[in-house]
Amino acid sequence: MNNTETLSKTGGQFLLSPISNADVYSREDFSDEHTEIYNMVMEFDRDRVLAQKEEIEKYDPELSKSLIKEMGELGLLGIDIPEAYGGVDLDKITTGIVAEALAQCPSFSVTWAVQTGIGSLPIVWFGTEEQKQKYLPKIASGEILCAYGLTEPYAGSDAISGKTTAMLSEDGKHYILNGEKIFITNGAWADVYTVFAQVDGDKFSAFLVDRDTEGFTIGAEEKKLGMKGSSTTPLIFQNAKVPVDNLLYEVGKGATIAFNCLNIGRFKLGESCLGGSKQVITNVVKYAKERRAFGQSIAHFDAIIKKFANMTIRTFATDSMIYRTIDLLQKATDQIDKSDPDYYIHYGEAMEKFAIETSMVKVFGSDTSHMVTDEGLQILGGYGFLEEYDLAGAYRDDRINQIWEGTNEVNRQIITGFMMKKSLMEELDVREAIREIDGYMSNGELTLDDDTLAEECQSIETAKRFALYLFNEALCEYGQDLKHEQQLTEIFADIFTDIYTAESTVVRARKIMASDSPEPTVVDIAKVYATEMGNRIMNQAHTVTNAVYNGNPSPIVDQKLNEFESKMRLKTNVIGLKRIIANHVYKQNEYPY
Repeated sequence: MNNTETLSKTGGQFLLSPISNADVYSREDFSDEHTEIYNMVMEFDRDRVLAQKEEIEKYDPELSKSLIKEMGELGLLGIDIPEAYGGVDLDKITTGIVAEALAQCPSFSVTWAVQTGIGSLPIVWFGTEEQKQKYLPKIASGEILCAYGLTEPYAGSDAISGKTTAMLSEDGKHYILNGEKIFITNGAWADVYTVFAQVDGDKFSAFLVDRDTEGFTIGAEEKKLGMKGSSTTPLIFQNAKVPVDNLLYEVGKGATIAFNCLNIGRFKLGESCLGGSKQVITNVVKYAKERRAFGQSIAHFDAIIKKFANMTIRTFATDSMIYRTIDLLQKATDQIDKSDPDYYIHYGEAMEKFAIETSMVKVFGSDTSHMVTDEGLQILGGYGFLEEYDLAGAYRDDRINQIWEGTNEVNRQIITGFMMKKSLMEELDVREAIREIDGYMSNGELTLDDDTLAEECQSIETAKRFALYLFNEALCEYGQDLKHEQQLTEIFADIFTDIYTAESTVVRARKIMASDSPEPTVVDIAKVYATEMGNRIMNQAHTVTNAVYNGNPSPIVDQKLNEFESKMRLKTNVIGLKRIIANHVYKQNEYPY
């Protein structure tokens, strides 16, 4: 586990590099400017968005558009747009901060997210100079809204198999588009759409389609479970005449555009889920402390204490792994020469190198907000089921997060699929790491600069070897066909994500404790997460080996499992620590980190 040059250039390195080398950026590293922007957006979200949430949720296009323009005036639409085109071109940490802070009205935040993400980034990254000059200044100001048309009735997560066609006209001046896109956020409100179609039936390509394009119509608003204040419509193309100058990038390069944008969209979605989780905890803790049953506040019931602890631990872990990931993306793009004419091509390539981590952020962030929202509603009891309380709407709004930007099932396949690819292509030296497992299990010990969470660090290091061992056993049995064993690949995705998140959480907690403002409860959070991570992986390991060996693993395999479990298991009183964590939340009267 010493190929540091390779590890610094690609995703998945956390599985091979020792935790003692892990560089985990976290919100404690925010600059003064980052903190000012976070506070500004929180204030805007409270005073301008939350104050009008009821009207937004009744579907008021003009109100939502006016708020988008206000964000444009604050520079919050041009974070990823170069200054030459009206943007402010800030770092990805800022993009994440805004997505997290803008969380009190999901219908509005998704309108903003498309405007600043998948709606505009295709133009920023792949547009011609003329296309950038035409659209980006107006997108950055909020004068026009944008949207992204990829999904079709018979092509969802496998979007590149879409059937929308684009044929060059006889005079060579237009592409003629025919087909339909569905589930398009900002569909009825946008002025320009990035639309994907098959040129000549088999060359997946992207086009910029203006709202007034001949042959292009917008379907009716969908009747949705949640996100009722946002626009979601089909887009219909019936011999739509798109000028050849509106081809984006090159014919046949649509997949490059689509997937690079989705990688960014996934971490922004994770950020939104993080912000929502924090809001739920803060809102629900105030209710729990006031609500009385059997002569006392329900916050004092041990079952409720467990819920608050679990919500807080999971949210802290999400926070830790998300900002770590954003920093990886930032460092990768910082290495690219901005004067290079192919800057954005290399930019997209850098994004793809961390597809494992961005998919982890999407899956873990959306699963976290789902758990937190569900538990928050449960704490409210019958009141949580009433529309006059926030959790009913939040519950509906949150459900889509596990579906869009690629379903969590698809993203789990991406996590394991890219780990397979990097291993087989030797982007990651997994073979060498596997050869070193026995030596580590015999006498391997970490060297740490202090003893804080030392046992947890050792457990995580063992979990990495355990994951590699199991992964190798599955690859030996199935080879590349492992990608078709989706129940197994989902388990591996969860194991990899659990390790990455545990490491992020423990390293962040160690950093906080070494700072000028130590907070002991973060150590308790890290202890609980690492312990429960080990328990989960041990259970999953038996499922994997029983599948690989058809329920009959050899005595040698059983011995290996026992060795890993013995070295990884932590004797932590998680129940006692959860009481301490929940009491800290109660004292702060909000999500405290």
